[in-house]
Order: sequence, then structure tokens, then C-alpha cells
Amino acid sequence: MDSPLILCFSLLLLLMPPRAAAAGGGSGGSGGKWSLLLTNVGISAMHMQLLHTDRVVMFDRTDFGPSNISLPNGRCRRDPDEKALLLDCTAHSVEYDVAANSIRPLTVLTDVWCSSGAVSPDGSLIQAGGYNDGDHAVRNYKPCPGCDWEELRNGLSQRRWYATSQILADGRQIIVGGRRQFNYEFYPKKSDGSYNLPFLVQTNDPRLENNLYPFVFLNADGNLFIFANNRAILFDHTSSKVVHTYPTVPGGDPRNYPSTGSAVLLPLRSNAGAEVMVCGGAPRGAYIRANNGDFVKALDTCGRIRINDPNPQWVMETMPQGRVMGDMLLLPDGNVLIINGAGAGTAGWEFGRSPVLSPVVYCPNKQLGSRFEVQNPTSTPRMYHSAAILLRDGRVLVGGSNPHIYYNFTNVIFPTDLTLESFSPSYLDPQFAYLRPRILLPLSESIFGYGQQVTFRFNIPPGRLDGGSITVTMIAPSFATHSFSMSQRLLVLDHGDVTPIARSAYRVRVGMPGSGNLAPAGYYLLFVVHKAVATVFITHPIVRNFPLSKGIRAGGVGVKGGVRV
Repeated sequence: MDSPLILCFSLLLLLMPPRAAAAGGGSGGSGGKWSLLLTNVGISAMHMQLLHTDRVVMFDRTDFGPSNISLPNGRCRRDPDEKALLLDCTAHSVEYDVAANSIRPLTVLTDVWCSSGAVSPDGSLIQAGGYNDGDHAVRNYKPCPGCDWEELRNGLSQRRWYATSQILADGRQIIVGGRRQFNYEFYPKKSDGSYNLPFLVQTNDPRLENNLYPFVFLNADGNLFIFANNRAILFDHTSSKVVHTYPTVPGGDPRNYPSTGSAVLLPLRSNAGAEVMVCGGAPRGAYIRANNGDFVKALDTCGRIRINDPNPQWVMETMPQGRVMGDMLLLPDGNVLIINGAGAGTAGWEFGRSPVLSPVVYCPNKQLGSRFEVQNPTSTPRMYHSAAILLRDGRVLVGGSNPHIYYNFTNVIFPTDLTLESFSPSYLDPQFAYLRPRILLPLSESIFGYGQQVTFRFNIPPGRLDGGSITVTMIAPSFATHSFSMSQRLLVLDHGDVTPIARSAYRVRVGMPGSGNLAPAGYYLLFVVHKAVATVFITHPIVRNFPLSKGIRAGGVGVKGGVRV
């Protein structure tokens, strides 16, 4: 038997009233709600990752100069190679406690600017690269009380600045690209060195790049879909071979940094092939024009492609407005939230204009031409160096925005932003609070095997259940930075009929994913959704842990000491 690779679920029950279903509103039915959580978290949240402890790790960069939060106990960081402060007594990383709505300062030893990361199967955040003396570093953050960053200064073979990480089926992460790095490597390493990736040379626009932070997704066959600039390949990372070359996105405009669009792997279902969606960006030449003070309108198009089709082609759609530097997040009901960003310009220092304040919900299963739903606006611009992630209670955490070389709060168009806010999609609308479900099973710390059938039991008030509309989804919390949510994926799990077991109590049998290519071992958010085509409801969550072990056969599953979420 293989050594266990842990997959943990935070289980939340999402339900909706029949009346709202008839309205067909989807995630965006009431337009959502914005809430200011904290006015000052001390740093600008350039990078974010939700951990299974219900904490969010955030960091920006050490060479912004002093941040607005001190290191604890009079501690200071001394770095003779630092470009801003040789002695710095302020923090450039924090841990956000979601339940307590509080911040704890953390210590990074070298510069983490424009880096990447992924959560390992044991729940630790493994962050890769950065800038200056941090560009070869690997940093490990173990989610435990009082823990802090641990650093391996030369953990990488190559400099990784603006690279992308993706977790793999074996628990390692692959780190792709970066500035002037046309290669990839793995961490942890089985052998030293990196591997050439000519595709990154082919997609590099001289002096402009337009292929940094490539969009990387793990396909269900174990290959990688890699999108850079305006085109993509399917890549076998075990043999360093291109399996398939996809057509260029119609129009040919770039979608990667600094012409920063965003992308998601749309929800995976057992009876359908994988599909990728790329949205927004900036027209070719927009970066040069922004350098000259001419801010071109952002792209308003999205492309969808079924990556495993025999002859895959891009299907284009038009967003309600153009958006560059937007974030795309998968929601529990299978819809996509497009949030943050600008309506003109590009990524880079001072190069964005016309903030897009209204998120958009994209409903991939609706008819073409009716999939976008504009949401209620925020009052806070989220421009360059902003980020957004999904929380386990269904809200979206939003922070960051600093388009300046240093922190700058006055006499600029878009001041450095240190606030933290949340966006609550309409499935959290209080009008549905009278539907209060309660989860009965599974119990905490159960260990599931790939392909195992698991029984879920839940309560719901009499007469409210439409059993045919139940879906069960699981989402991998992502590492978010620079408009891309790394390792993000949502699976719609197969399940049987919903059957009553007592008054107001029901059960449903759910099939766990069949392999690590579908669901790399690690911590996931799992949602039971009622009538996902319209508004859904979430109660105060009863959060449970469900570790999934690779190699444990169905029916041979025991109980081990898991980590409580």
C-alpha cells in the first residue's frame, strides 16, 4: 500500500428555496453583497492562499520599503542584499484568521515579490521563487499555531520570478517559466536541474514578454494544458513532449502578463471532457502605449476550448465590458466569478486605468449569449497587485492593489490599498436564512480512497427538498496572484438518488474522484448544493475533515488522526 496522501474536505451544505429556483437567477440573482472586513492588514495582499486551518496567508514584497505592520517582539530582519531596507522591522507577510477577523504578522527572510506557490498534500504552503536574493528560494509555511515561514535559500535550480506553480498527482508541484526562464522544474526534487520548454521561447514577445505567469492546468489524463501569450499546448511533463498544439485564440491578442487576462479550468464532470476558459487581457501593443501615457481599452472577449476533443477549437464570447488584471474564481455552484481589474491599460507600474468595480458571474451551463450576470459594485478599485480567493463559507476574500514601486497613499490616482473586504455571492443572501440545514454524516477524520462511495446525510426543513437538484462539488483552494489562481479546480461528483431516512433527514451516496490526476491529494472544500442553476443557501457551516488516501481501496478505509479544519 502506498503511503497516505491526504485529501481533506471542509463540508458545507448549500440549499435554496424553490421560489428562487423558479426565478432562475443563478449565483448572480441578487447581485451579491460587499463587506469591509479590515481597514488595514498592514500589507498589500499581492499573494493569497487559504489553508485548511481557516487561515489565509498573504504577502507582498520586501523591497516596497517598510510596511504598515511591525514584526512581533521587537524582531527585525537583516538582509545585506535587500534593495530597500538593510534593517527592516516590519512584516511583509501576514496570516489572516477568517473566524476571528484578525491578522498575525509573519516573517519572510528574502524577497517574495511576484512568486508562485501550491499547498502540499500535508497542508503546508510551499512557495517558490521571488526577486533578488529570493529568486531561488523555496519557503514552507506549516499551518500551526505560532508557526512562521521556513526558508531554503537555494531550493530551486533556476531563478523563478513571474513563474506558475501547479500541484501534480504525485504531490509535487511543477514550476513553469518566469522572466527569462524558458524551462520548468519540480519541487520536491527527484533530481537536480530544470527542463527546457521551447514553447515559452515561441510565445515570448521581444521586450514585451506577454507570456509570464502562464496559465497551467492539470488535465484528467495527467498531461498539462499550458497557455502562454495567445496559444496553448498539451504537454507531457514526464517525457518533455508536446502532445497537442492548440489553435491561436481568435484575434491573436495576448492574455498573459503584462497583458494580463485570467483563466480557469471549468468544472470537471465524469461524463464530460475538460474545458478551459480564458478571459480579458490587453490588445497587442497596449503595454508600449501605456508606457507612453495612452491607455488602450482592455479586451472584452473570452475563449472556451474543450481540450480533449479530437479537433479542439476556441469558442468566443463577449463580456459585459473589457477587463485586464481580473481574477477568475470557481464558485461552489459551478459558476465562475470574474472580479477585480481595470478597463484600460495593462499590468505594471501605473499602467492601469478605469477600474472595473462590478464583478461578473459567468454561468457556463446557460445558453451562449446569456451567461454573464453583472453584480453589485464595490467602491474600492482593485488594480495591479490585487488578489481574490474563495473562502470555505462561500464568500470571496478580496484584497491588495498597489500599482506603485513603493507604498504610496497620497497624490496618486490609485493609492496603495491595505484593506480587506469580502464579496458574498447571492447564494449567501439572508432572505434564504429560514432554510437551515444540518450535516449529520460523514464524521470528522474519515479517510477515503480514490473511487470510494461515501454516504452523506443531512437535515433540511420539511417540504423544502428537491432531491433531483442536489449536486456535490469539491474545490481545491488556490494560490492567487497576478490574476491567476494556481491549482484551482472544481469537480462535480457523481451521486445516487437522495433518499429520506427520517423526518427532514436525507442521505445521498457520492463517488470520490477516481485518481490523483482528477484530484491531486490535498485539502479541498466540499459543498452540497441544492438547485445550483439558481440561488443557493448556506447556513452557519458545520465544518468536517475528510482525508483521502491514495492507494487505499474502497471499503478498506479506516480512521486516522487528521488535522481539524
